[in-house]
Amino acid sequence: MTAAQLVERFVELCLAQDRALLYDEIGKYNKLFDQMWALADELKSRPGDQRSALTPLHNHQNAQVRLKSAIATLALAPEGSRRTLQLISDRDEYPQAADARGMMRALDEGRYVPR
Repeated sequence: MTAAQLVERFVELCLAQDRALLYDEIGKYNKLFDQMWALADELKSRPGDQRSALTPLHNHQNAQVRLKSAIATLALAPEGSRRTLQLISDRDEYPQAADARGMMRALDEGRYVPR
């Protein structure tokens, strides 16, 4: 798959996660999570760490896509990713706002180190 195809699939997985959250399908959410991070890892393994292809998703209309793309790109674009997390939090876009706040807290406390 090309980087663009991987990004498209990343969006599809995030949107499916959003639906799984809506219907409280935790097992499905977790399975999608694993697939999503496998895609991010594939982008990371490519020459030049192609996860940067996910940064345009920081402006996606869906909060789950913004959240997951921001987390996936924290190591490459820390300021933009942090700004995206903050916006989700400031807009109280639930349930993603809670995850965004938790991630920012983990970053601040050193409990999460972007890879």
